[in-house]
Amino acid sequence: MELLSSTKSFGGWLKRYKHESLSVKSEMTFAIYLPPQAETQKVPVLYWLSGLTCNDENFTQKAGAFRKASELGLAIVCPDTSPRGTDYPHEHESYDFGSAAGFYINATVEPYSNTYHMYDYVVQELPHLVEANFPVTEKRSISGHSMGGHGALICALKNPEKYQSVSAFAPIANPTNCPWGEKAFTGYLGEDKATWNEWDATLLVENASERLHLLIDQGEADNFLEEQLKPDVLLEACEKADHPITLRRQLGYDHSYFFIASFIDDHLEHHAKALS
Repeated sequence: MELLSSTKSFGGWLKRYKHESLSVKSEMTFAIYLPPQAETQKVPVLYWLSGLTCNDENFTQKAGAFRKASELGLAIVCPDTSPRGTDYPHEHESYDFGSAAGFYINATVEPYSNTYHMYDYVVQELPHLVEANFPVTEKRSISGHSMGGHGALICALKNPEKYQSVSAFAPIANPTNCPWGEKAFTGYLGEDKATWNEWDATLLVENASERLHLLIDQGEADNFLEEQLKPDVLLEACEKADHPITLRRQLGYDHSYFFIASFIDDHLEHHAKALS
């Protein structure tokens, strides 16, 4: 790993690194906030997955999470949203596919199948790297926003033994049935929609091997609510499968980081309680 920057915040340190990734076969960047408690003991980790057009810096600069994280003794790791440094056909043409739009899945369609394995990177490689190089425990939780909320939900539902808790802000809850998901899944997974199902939280809930409680905040003034996010479809699936979920509808809030910053403390406390 190469240290890119180190900034003190609320008694802890926000550090940014780059490294060569085996999962995505390219150089990746991630940020980690280490609270002051990490100077004397190992601390648990929350993994944060960001949304379309983002990288590791959106959360660190806009969410306002470090004051509460320092109080709770919680490390936060923020990976990038897709591989970088490639130049595939159509990769850089739109905001919702390719660059900064990896969707946290393992692509099976060439050429994206060569490097777009963000699921393996988030679930396997990055935790191994973090736990081997920083004063953190093996206790993990996961959260995210929009495309990252989708990522957090599928990572936890597919690997409940790896996470103590999961939450999401305005997640793409049913990607097999919305324009963002349909475009990305066609490009990364192909035309056979049966192969899409394992990457859709709404469809994974029915057969989830462990009932991790889903905490979701959704702004009622979100421009993407009806067409892209579909939280009510996920809620219906959870109720049908008797899967625990708390869907909080926040009146007046949109899709921005102003929304995330308003409720991030609740999510950090939710995860810290599970991680303790």
